[in-house]
Amino acid sequence: MADGRRRAYIGSFTAAGGPGIVTAAISPDDGALTALGTVNGVPDPSFLALSPDGRTLYAVSETSEGAVAAYRVSGDRPEPDGPPVPVDGSGPTHLSLFAGHLLTANYGSGSVTAVPVRADGSLAPAASGRLLHTGSGPHPQRQQGPHAHQVQPDPSGRWAVTVDLGTDSVRVCTLTGGALALHREIALRPGSGPRHLAFHPDGTRAYLLNELSPTLVVCAWDAAQGLLKPLTELPVLPGAPAGDAYPSGVAVSADGRFVWTATRGEDVLSAFTAEGPGEHDGEGATPGLRLVGTVPCGGHWPRALTASGRFLYVANERSGDVTWFTIDPATGIPRRGGAIPVPAASCVVID
Repeated sequence: MADGRRRAYIGSFTAAGGPGIVTAAISPDDGALTALGTVNGVPDPSFLALSPDGRTLYAVSETSEGAVAAYRVSGDRPEPDGPPVPVDGSGPTHLSLFAGHLLTANYGSGSVTAVPVRADGSLAPAASGRLLHTGSGPHPQRQQGPHAHQVQPDPSGRWAVTVDLGTDSVRVCTLTGGALALHREIALRPGSGPRHLAFHPDGTRAYLLNELSPTLVVCAWDAAQGLLKPLTELPVLPGAPAGDAYPSGVAVSADGRFVWTATRGEDVLSAFTAEGPGEHDGEGATPGLRLVGTVPCGGHWPRALTASGRFLYVANERSGDVTWFTIDPATGIPRRGGAIPVPAASCVVID
């Protein structure tokens, strides 16, 4: 930002009483958040993404119609930059920038959409491409059909990777001339319900979080072939869940030493250290993970978490707050710092 202050942008569910998008200042000393302003441009802006230059903020509208919106970032309150753009899919839950387009993972319709991004960061008035997922899984309620939950570029920028909870699979895609095409589909354990994936900064591995079973899968990633290979699956909790346990988000530290997950129901954060070697993939060993410990998330129903330097931020949907934590540099275990109220909070992105 022009004033030198770092900011956090917090999404929320307006249908559940959320304020829309909240902007907050970040204290460089302790990571504390201070609310600055709110914009309510589209219903249910549940997931957000910033452009690489930090000048444009993008939001999904997680509704049955499905849309995305762009906001110009120049002060404490982002300003709408053009009207919302339909994504030709229902219930978009995630979005990311890839190859000059804004990609959305549409949970309700089980599809991925590409919306062109203009040179100034604004959105073209119509989607240019859509890829429909197919398939199902064994869970009788959650896996009757495809449910794309996340889409993001790999670290090389060559591939778009989509995670589908309904089909127990990850798809690796290309985007050419605005058209999405399937390169490869990787099958995962039936009934695992994959939700989110985070790449290690070295670009050779990834961590895949399952929602329908509280586990984390260590994967090898081959950017040359566009190939994800699951290696080891481990629990995100130290023992059997006391009740419902639905993992929601995974984050990796910038130096790759630590991995964190959030689990709803249990309402905890789990801290892992990267160590190894882990299982062999036929060409060498991929470092594994060790669960160091869990801490309370600071609220109820942690929907998403974001790592930024020495701090970790958690959006607690049902308690309606965003909690920040300081990360122990030796163990990676988060220590709670404080919280600000944000009803129906769903995600946090940092500039």
